[in-house]
Parts: sequence; C-alpha cells; structure tokens
Amino acid sequence: MERDREDLAAFILRMRSRESLPVRLFEAIEQVPRRLFVPKGIANVYADQSFPLPCGETMPSAARVVSAVAALKVQPDSRILEIGTGSGYATALLGRLGARVVSLDRYRTLVDEARERLSSLGLVNVTLVPEDGSEGYGPGAPYDRILINGAIEAVPRAFLDQMASPGILVCAVGPAEGEQVLTRHHKAGSRFETELLASVRTQALKPGVAAVL
Repeated sequence: MERDREDLAAFILRMRSRESLPVRLFEAIEQVPRRLFVPKGIANVYADQSFPLPCGETMPSAARVVSAVAALKVQPDSRILEIGTGSGYATALLGRLGARVVSLDRYRTLVDEARERLSSLGLVNVTLVPEDGSEGYGPGAPYDRILINGAIEAVPRAFLDQMASPGILVCAVGPAEGEQVLTRHHKAGSRFETELLASVRTQALKPGVAAVL
C-alpha cells in the first residue's frame, strides 16, 4: 500500500533522528511488512502507539520494538531466545538479523497465528513454542541474545544460566503496574553488568501456559 510505504519512510526518519541504529536493522524493518502483524483497520501501522492482540495481550509500538531489538546488538551468528512472541513482529526482525530464534508464548492462539505470518515471509530459522517462558527455555540454550517482552521485577537466575558468554539480555524491570526501566544485561564469564536504557510501561510477564487460549 502506498500509505504504508509513506508511513514506513517517515518512521525510519524518526528512528534515525532518535537513535544510531545499524544498517542491518533498517534493512530488516524494510523487509518485514508490519501491516501483516497488526490488527485490521489500523491506518498507520507505524504510529507511536500500542495495538490490542487476542488473548488480552498488547502489541507495542514499532518504535518500542525496534529500540528493544537494537539494544540486543544482534550479530548474524547470534542464537536468540525471545519470551513473548505476541504478534511475531519482533520475532520476524530477529529472524532477519540472527542465525537462530526460539520464541515462546504462553498462548497457543498467538503462537499459531505468528507461525503463519512468519512462514509467509519464508523465515525458516525461527522456532515457535507454546511454553511458559518465565524461566527461559533450557532445550535451546545457550543463547547469545535474550529478549523478554514483558516486565519482570528481577531477572531470574535461569536466564543468566542460559546465556552464552559473552551474551546480552534485554528486558523491562519493575513493578507490574506503573513505570519500569528497560535494561540491558551483559554476561562476560562469571561477571554481569547492567545498563539502564529508558523508562517504559509494559505488561507484566505472566507465568504458566494458558489452559484454553
């Protein structure tokens, strides 16, 4: 759609003015049609706002997703774990950037719908699993990069144990209600360093696998 092309161009200009992002990430943004992932009837899919998803979940704005993905500093050989597949938009960007992506979501409905979208884009390096991601996912470890799409009060030890060294984990840390801080955790050997990146507001990460949805 012509409107989408114009909105994408404007979005890329906004992101370039806000952050210094790698060329590979901009290429991934252009290759992944966000329209495929948002609810029907949205005029500007790159608007700086969140959108509703099935199962009571929320899809972050494109700017929020891109900023979180950029913070991971994904390399072409990166093995990535994503917690909270949602619509699959961030998953698609990660699939364009890294070597292997394992993405978990507690809602099978979201996993099935995201799988169809990612398959239509020909992304064969992405594995989607309907699974509780509150303690990571041991079968695919170790991971060079971990992205948690949901707020947590503290990073569980399991995630740090599943990280390769060197490795990076990005997540929002803070209370379920109110403001959180987007943080980047670096692992180097037995050392962990934490960077505070930005204030955010996001849904809390929910434990367990949904019984029905």
